[in-house]
Amino acid sequence: MSVIYLLISISILIAIGFFIAFIRAVKTGQYDDDYTPSVRMLFDDELIKTKAEKPKIETTKK
Repeated sequence: MSVIYLLISISILIAIGFFIAFIRAVKTGQYDDDYTPSVRMLFDDELIKTKAEKPKIETTKK
């Protein structure tokens, strides 16, 4: 039974370690997206064309 307490305490310590590493990575900008903003301007025209090409459906009230 004491082995279970030992394993649970070790797993909690490892989980806290991973959580601290994750918080540190987020604060230092590890997950910031640097690539998409530089490429987004190349595809803006395609987004506008696809929105303009959609046919409008008119509904009439009876």
